[in-house]
Amino acid sequence: MFSYHTSLRSTRRPRFEAGDLPLRVVDLFAGCGGLTLGIAQAAVESGRALDIRLAVDFEALATAVYSKNFPTARVETCSVEDLFDGALGAPPTVSEQRTRNSVGDADILVGGPPCQGHSNLNNRTRRVDSKNALYLRMARAAEILHPKLVLIENVPSVVRDRHAGENVVHQTEAHLRSLGYRTVQQVLPLAHLGVAQTRRRHILLATAEGCPPPRVVLDIATKKRDERDLRWAIGDLVNAPNERLLDRRPTPTPVNLERMRFLLEHDLYDLPNERRPECHRGKHTYLSMYGRLRWDRPAQTITSGYGSIGQGRYMHPDLPRALTAHEAARIQGFPDYFDFSACRTRSALATMIGNAVPPQLGKAIVGAHLVLSSKKNSMVPTVDARTA
Repeated sequence: MFSYHTSLRSTRRPRFEAGDLPLRVVDLFAGCGGLTLGIAQAAVESGRALDIRLAVDFEALATAVYSKNFPTARVETCSVEDLFDGALGAPPTVSEQRTRNSVGDADILVGGPPCQGHSNLNNRTRRVDSKNALYLRMARAAEILHPKLVLIENVPSVVRDRHAGENVVHQTEAHLRSLGYRTVQQVLPLAHLGVAQTRRRHILLATAEGCPPPRVVLDIATKKRDERDLRWAIGDLVNAPNERLLDRRPTPTPVNLERMRFLLEHDLYDLPNERRPECHRGKHTYLSMYGRLRWDRPAQTITSGYGSIGQGRYMHPDLPRALTAHEAARIQGFPDYFDFSACRTRSALATMIGNAVPPQLGKAIVGAHLVLSSKKNSMVPTVDARTA
């Protein structure tokens, strides 16, 4: 069961900053704050006060949205590599010493390094893109800040990426282990965490000595829940007023409007080949393109293209239109109290929502870590660092 503050329909933001014991968080490559929101939800359920010591993103709009939602956080609009610029294993640089002094102790370090370099959609540069090196900055940040838990999320195909001839995930994991962390990797179907979409993410989780083993944390965090369908996420928004930018209905091209009406009139969910563009006819793997969503199933992975049926299965189940930003945000797991008002255009909203990390990911993993950590004389089994 979802509590009040994680219900998607909640319009009142909880007092995340209130609590008995601060939970000190650093979020790198933070985006609009999806991971942080999940951690905040886990913290308030554990009676902990959210204390965001540092949140970093290169995009000014992302940090503007983040600051709106976490006004007491220290938020920096800069490159992560400007703050953590030393080589793995090297003495701290001047910049890193300054960052360490300003941040202090950190309990939780999270981040989702940019995935343009290793997305399967990027055929030109994937696997060798210089952005892949950013993944290693998470290990360096852990080396400087000494957090109790490190959570790195990315696309599943990140395990095939390399930098300087070596796989970036393996390099990062090896360095974290050399620092004394126990680690585990897993690809998670987010639908198992209560997200109403079929998105999958690769997780590298590390915990420090004296903390619950990461394998145990993930086993508890990923204990399968009832999957949430589209009706649960957006069923109440069918008749939402077309006034706010967040609820503005996309205007389709005439040919796409005709396609959607055809699907509704014939009660179909996949567009026949003869009604597709010529490049999408014949034998193809684009079945979801121009497709209609089903109320009783999770949505497909939300991207910044959710406002066009030519970008994927983004047609509303009952109406001849694609999804609104409000609907996309709900499907991504953002409650109505999350403030996207810093985004002043549809394009800005689409980018911010489509690139976000569903909060349930951070909530499930950090929540499990907090529950296990709070148990005195816990019966958590001892796990060998080499196999954890």
